Amino acid sequence: MVPVSDLRRATIYLEADLHRALKLKAAVSDRSVSDMVNEAVRLVLSEDADDLSAFEERIAEPEVEFDAFVKSLKRRGKL
Repeated sequence: MVPVSDLRRATIYLEADLHRALKLKAAVSDRSVSDMVNEAVRLVLSEDADDLSAFEERIAEPEVEFDAFVKSLKRRGKL
């Protein structure tokens, strides 16, 4: 549980159907809407962090121009 002093209030606007679904899921899972929104945001940010790590790992790879790559596919009979 996060201490109250670490929480920040935010106003967000959800589509009506998403809000209803979120409230229903919160009720059946005995969780708060805030907990569920925090979890969803944390998941998206974690995926972004994974993507950034993957980019950093591949930074040394040579760049290939799209047109040159497509031409090489054609030349090799792949297209």
